[in-house]
Amino acid sequence: MTYVGQVNEVFDASMLAAQLPGTWTVAASNFPRWLDGKRHNPEFSYDTVEGKELMLRDTVRYATTDGTPKTIVGTDRLRGDEFVWRGHGVLKILASRWQVAGANEAFTIAVIRFSRSRLSPAGIDVLVRKDAPVTSVRSEVAHATEQFGLTAEEFASLTWLF
Repeated sequence: MTYVGQVNEVFDASMLAAQLPGTWTVAASNFPRWLDGKRHNPEFSYDTVEGKELMLRDTVRYATTDGTPKTIVGTDRLRGDEFVWRGHGVLKILASRWQVAGANEAFTIAVIRFSRSRLSPAGIDVLVRKDAPVTSVRSEVAHATEQFGLTAEEFASLTWLF
């Protein structure tokens, strides 16, 4: 199996614009927001926004413990090898940084790394493209941690959500 390499070497703006759009399910995470038991079934949706630079509309959906659907909307702008997220509406004052750390060749599994922000710690999410025919995400990532941009310690820190 062939894997796509690290951000700086392979994930240029044109590749990210072609591969990120769509809906992704969080398969594993060490990010407290997804592990606190208050938020379930997180999904990220990315859509490209027309412009000179790579910009994505970023919609995060999840359900609360009682099943109430919640949505967070923001915009991601590519700056160097990372995206800068800025919230919309009342979240406009919030910003965070994230980058694609690695992905499989088909770009059906991707690892994203979040930097620490004023309101949240650094974290890692393993994403799976929704409805992708992926059967063993954990095993695939475990056997190729380096290609997914993970150390063995980071892989061990992940909690698998499905």
